[in-house]
Order: sequence, then structure tokens, then C-alpha cells
Amino acid sequence: MPRVSRRAALRDGLRAYGLIVGMWMRSTMAYRASFVMTAFGNFAATAFDFVAILLMFAHVDALGGYSLPEVAFLYGTSATAFGLSDLALGSMDRLGRRVRDGTLDTLLLRPVPVLAQVAADRFALRRLGRIAQGLLVLGYALLTVDIDWTVTRALMLPMMVLSGAAIFSAVFVAGAAFQFWAQDASEVQNSFTYGGTTLLQYPPTLFAKDLVRGVTFVVPLAFVNWIPALYVLGREDPLGLPDLAAFLPPLVAVVCCALAGVAWRAGLRAYRSTGS
Repeated sequence: MPRVSRRAALRDGLRAYGLIVGMWMRSTMAYRASFVMTAFGNFAATAFDFVAILLMFAHVDALGGYSLPEVAFLYGTSATAFGLSDLALGSMDRLGRRVRDGTLDTLLLRPVPVLAQVAADRFALRRLGRIAQGLLVLGYALLTVDIDWTVTRALMLPMMVLSGAAIFSAVFVAGAAFQFWAQDASEVQNSFTYGGTTLLQYPPTLFAKDLVRGVTFVVPLAFVNWIPALYVLGREDPLGLPDLAAFLPPLVAVVCCALAGVAWRAGLRAYRSTGS
């Protein structure tokens, strides 16, 4: 596809996504009390993850050699990055259901990119609760953690969150593309998205090196927060990676998004409807 056409397609997709999201937001805000309650419920449900960490630290002084503020820093960066991605693309795990019941065919008939329609379908504004909870924990971590702040380390923080959100978004899209073939694989997708953010909330020193290598070089979730956070916290990388690796998350995010786009187009071309 020519570069101009790709840009036009991207622009049309983003515009369609925004229009569909706006429709669902207006629908949600028509019942504001319901929105507030569901958002608080989302906040409370995700907060139990950090409560579990607090219970652990009620019995130990360190977890994998990391103090509570350091673990809170890992938790906050991972939860915030994932929350942004979950808000934008959390509906992608419904694709398998659409493939099975044939409702994906209706999306193909519309003059709107399918990815934009699937991503914005039933946009859940209540997921702001997860983002708020992650930001609160991150704020606590920044107030209590012992970091030798420099300009580079300060700029690393927004880079981690934004790049991490992009990496998680790529995993959402790639997992949805896999469902074109598997059709009933939403839990496989969730193991890398929801399971991935849970993994990243704990220090890498808790896990076997083979697992750490897997989420660094195979599914590069470690670039969401582990690798840059080790640089910010002044910790040694368990894999012995150079400090330069901490600056790679934006590049990793671009590569992951490009590969996810290729996987999505391949899956969409392979789709043969339910009547085949």
C-alpha cells in the first residue's frame, strides 16, 4: 500500500475509533450514577492486587530484595500502562466470540476499518478506575522510594508508561489476530495481557531466569517497566543487559505495534466467515 494511502487509512481508522468511542461514552454518561459505581467497583477490584502485596510486606521486610516502595513503583508503572491500554483496546478479547457467532461479518460490510470497530466496541469508561488505582500507587511510590533523581530518570517515567501502554496494546491486537484461527482463545490472550501486568508488578528477581528471558526476548513485556525501572531504581539487571537497554522501550513498542499490525492483516485475510 502506498505511504499516502497508509496514512489516509490510519487517519480514517482513528477518526472512526473516536466516533464510536464517543458514542459509547455518551451512552455511559447518560447513567452517571451507574458509571460512578462501576468505575469505583473497577478501582476496588484492582486495588486488591496491591492489598495482597501489602499483606506480604506485613510479614517480610523485602520481596526478592526489593522494598515496599520499590515494588510499589513496579506495580504503579505496570498498572498504569496496562490500564491505558485496557481502556483503549480492552474490547479486543471479544473478537473470538464474533468469529464464532458470525457477527464479525456485519463489521466487514461497513466502510470503516475492522480494527477500529472491534477496538471501540462497547468502550468501557469504567476502566478509568484501574488507571486511577495505578496512579495512586505510583504516586505513593514516588513519595517514598529512594531514587537519585536526574533529568534522565525523571523523563524515563512518562516514557515507561506510554511505551508500556503501546506494548500492551500490541499484545492485545496480536492476541485478537490469533483468534481468527483459534476462535476460542480469549484466555490465551488474557494470559499475556492481564497475566503479563500481574507478572510485572513483582521484582524480576523472584522469577527464574528462563522466564525473565522469555518476557524480554520472546514476548518483550519486560520493556514495559522491568528494564527501565531497574535503571531508575539503580538496580542491577538479572540478565546483565547494558544500561542502554533501559532506553529501548519506545523502539520495542514501535516494533511490537508493527508486528501486531502484520498479524492482524494476516488474520483478517484468513477469515472465511462461519459459513465456510
